[in-house]
Order: sequence, then structure tokens, then C-alpha cells
Amino acid sequence: MSAQLGSALGRVLGKGSAHSGVHHWSVQRGTALALIVLLPWLIGSALLLPDFSYDSVRGWIGGSWTAVGLCLVVPILCWHSQLGVQVVIEDYVHHDGVKTAALLLVRAAHVVLAVAGVIAVLRITLGSAG
Repeated sequence: MSAQLGSALGRVLGKGSAHSGVHHWSVQRGTALALIVLLPWLIGSALLLPDFSYDSVRGWIGGSWTAVGLCLVVPILCWHSQLGVQVVIEDYVHHDGVKTAALLLVRAAHVVLAVAGVIAVLRITLGSAG
């Protein structure tokens, strides 16, 4: 039985066949906890706007604390999403080549989205967006 489950040290460290299960799980839970704190603040802050006109929302995003919050929310949300999609791909895509390509594509897409989101917030905040 012990041979099937791995060594005692491996079980304690959470080193399954992929050798990263506990780390992935804890990072996903950590990003979820960060989002539990940040998203209600973000939504509540947005709902306090007098209206949702372009100028009003742009002014809100341009505020320093909102910009800091958005620069935290966007990459954390992308990271959390990427981890979730990764699990789905690892569980349901069985062809190794397709799985590897899908994982690389999903990771690249999430990085591009995170970077684009932060750049957009910074452009608005720093006043260089037209």
C-alpha cells in the first residue's frame, strides 16, 4: 500500500505525481482570498459613482487608490483564472501535445490580458490615454 501512495515524506509534503499539487492548490486559494477582499471593495467603490458616464468612470479609474486597487485586481484575477483553466485542461485534455500547447496558449493569453489591463489603468492614471 505504501508503494502505491509514495513515501511518507512525499505524502506530508503533498508531492503527488505532478510534484506541484499542494503549491497549485495553495496559490489558487491565496488568489481567491485576495479577490474576496479586493472585488467587493472594487464593486462597492464603482457603485458609489454618481453615474457611469465615460468621464465619471475614467476619473474614478484615474484616482490613485483606485488605480492601485485595479493594478492589484487585474493580475490577481488573471492568475486565478489561469490556474483554474489549467486544472480543467490537465483533467480533460489527454493528448500530451495538445495539452502542452493549450497550457502554453492559456498562460500566454492570461499574461497578455494582465499586462494589457495594468497598462490601460496606468495610461488612464498617468494621463497619457487620449
